[in-house]
Amino acid sequence: MADAAVLKELAPTGKLRLAIAVAPSPSAQFAIKDGDSYRGVAVTFGRALAAKLGVPLEIIPHQASGEIQNSASANRWDVAFLPVDEERKKFVDFGNAYHLLQSTFLVAPGSKIQSVKDADAKGIGIGGVANTATFRAAKKATADATHIDFAGVDAAVAAMRDGKIEAIALSRESLSGLVSKIAGSRILDDAFLNSSTAVCVPKNKPAALNYVGDFIEEAKASGLVRKALDDMGLKASQVAPAGMKP
Repeated sequence: MADAAVLKELAPTGKLRLAIAVAPSPSAQFAIKDGDSYRGVAVTFGRALAAKLGVPLEIIPHQASGEIQNSASANRWDVAFLPVDEERKKFVDFGNAYHLLQSTFLVAPGSKIQSVKDADAKGIGIGGVANTATFRAAKKATADATHIDFAGVDAAVAAMRDGKIEAIALSRESLSGLVSKIAGSRILDDAFLNSSTAVCVPKNKPAALNYVGDFIEEAKASGLVRKALDDMGLKASQVAPAGMKP
């Protein structure tokens, strides 16, 4: 059981409210729908953290990380596990990193794009999830392309199937799960973003931030992070080094 100061900041409602982003395929961030519930790395962490705190877990699903960051000040959730970038730090406070993140493009069947540089051209339509670290980085790397924001991954996949975009920007893990959903599509070898995925809490909750940072370090040391990734089929995903902070 955590002390009173931690519980006041991290579980103010008497429950741990875990914000998750849901997508068609899993990643170090994204969870997937599983019947009436959800499965994913963040869900595994949430259950372990709630058990450590001695409180029930409540899962708060979102379409994407941008929705989570934008609701950080609205007292709707207590902890999340999100990709890191400087814009997002305006909304949340990040604790320790648990995953090394690389993002690139999935390109449509028949596309001539072979590298990130090739995608930086007029007439190239690139889709991504609105208000995400990945799509912000993609826009910066391909300033000459046309960028279309979508509310979630499903909408971007539908747009590619309909021929409305030539590329989708996501983490490499997420894209690995999408290749089979769009016959003939492929993932580029190079990347436009190398970052990390980390635990976070709404801003100005120092006791909660310290607690979740220690939790992540324990999860890395115990093998929980590796197991959580492997259980979702993310065996190629890299665990962040001990002590790594964004």
